[in-house]
Amino acid sequence: MLLKGKSVAVLAEDIYEDLELWYPVYRFREEGADVVLVGPEAGKIYASKHGYPATADAAAGEVSAAEFDAVIIPGGYAPDRMRRSPEMVKLVADAARDGKAVAAICHGGWMLYSADVLAGRRVTSFFAIRDDMVHAGAEWVDAEVVRDGNLITSRTPDDLPAFMRSVIDALVRSSTTTP
Repeated sequence: MLLKGKSVAVLAEDIYEDLELWYPVYRFREEGADVVLVGPEAGKIYASKHGYPATADAAAGEVSAAEFDAVIIPGGYAPDRMRRSPEMVKLVADAARDGKAVAAICHGGWMLYSADVLAGRRVTSFFAIRDDMVHAGAEWVDAEVVRDGNLITSRTPDDLPAFMRSVIDALVRSSTTTP
């Protein structure tokens, strides 16, 4: 139970990549973390790319970054929908500003772009959004996981084991506590 006492927000929106949401949810729960699925609307069922729906436990406008030790942004096309919600963007921006672990995989980098947290940071993502990351001021590299301070990024579902090892390590090493 490496993460007992830690709280993690996993963001949800329609057309998320199934593995990039559920793999982190179950790994965090397995390590004892409290996991909250956060979407634009609490109680709404969000559809995945492959048929595994996720129901949001909380709405982004009803929670704050201070409640969490980490915010996880799964990919698929969900991040394009997430960034249309000012409350979702604010949650990511506040978490990054507060030094919380902010982890994005695949197209999750779109949320980092919209939260304006990429300038001067070293990141990776699905190759198709490389230009977005670079134009936001990031140094983009092709690697299974990149950790730059509190920002952790990966490319695809194949990278999930390395991604989760890095996020769990960040949380274990973190002195952040939640109220």
